[in-house]
Amino acid sequence: MIKIIKLHYPILKKILPDPKPQVIAMGFFDGVHLGHRAVIKRAKREADKQGVPLAILTYDPQPIVVFKMLAQPLRYLTTMNQKAALLSELGVNIMYVMQFTSQLAKLEPQEFVNQVIMRLNPVTVVGGFDHVYGGDANIADMAHLPQYAKKRFNVVSVSEMDDNNQKIGSSSIRKALELGNMSLVNRQLGRVHQTTGLVIHGEARGRELGFPTVNIKTPELEWLPAVGIYAVKIMIADDWHLGMASIGRNITFGDARPITVEINILDFNQKVYGENVTVNWYNYLRGEVKFTSVPELIKQLKKDEIATRQYFDTLD
Repeated sequence: MIKIIKLHYPILKKILPDPKPQVIAMGFFDGVHLGHRAVIKRAKREADKQGVPLAILTYDPQPIVVFKMLAQPLRYLTTMNQKAALLSELGVNIMYVMQFTSQLAKLEPQEFVNQVIMRLNPVTVVGGFDHVYGGDANIADMAHLPQYAKKRFNVVSVSEMDDNNQKIGSSSIRKALELGNMSLVNRQLGRVHQTTGLVIHGEARGRELGFPTVNIKTPELEWLPAVGIYAVKIMIADDWHLGMASIGRNITFGDARPITVEINILDFNQKVYGENVTVNWYNYLRGEVKFTSVPELIKQLKKDEIATRQYFDTLD
């Protein structure tokens, strides 16, 4: 079970007593995608070789909060709890969550090493080739870290991972989510993109159409795919079910409606209001369409159901 330790700069000794020697992997790790996994697996090998625990140094909130006004709501590919669960699966023993503040951001790289990294008692520090820390990004990079380490710990820089000649990174995954490109998203994540939510009451239009849906209130911090129709799996009370999900405004029934998340669960007819659910987003089926009549909408929903079943048949 991973141990989570929250830190704030300056790190007080009463908050973090002298830790045992350990390997530290540094990074924000939003998404814990294949590039992140390469860093963590490299750090895990170092930790096993040296017989010490593996720890992660990550941050909260997203550093952009400190540097500029947000142009859109703050969202994450993985919430802190999701990140911790994924890191635990990769063999991480400790997750240090450093509050990212203006005070921390202005540290010069040598100060960051002396006052933050060294407080963690590292034997080796591992980071992605493009990871930066403290002050000027031009000199606070992995290439300069051995200079600041002053032989107090070893440094390992992990090279870039590519996907069809495109760098695997959180930014490219977010852009793909905004386009509904779940093939790229899930390939670069190395897993299926996941969100959570609470089942709430909706307008019950789906039931009237013969395609009853559960309405999901998704936490604001979680990153939903683009508006459209998707093949998904939804977990309710530890059981997974196939479904076809709609992210959209139900524009057939009016304009300027709020965006909702509705899932028609296949072969399922139970009331589950108040349940906490997990949704795995597998495949984009089509965009949202404004139909001229209800029969046309029903006809399309039947096609969507067939497409959803066929998609999951290909995975068996």
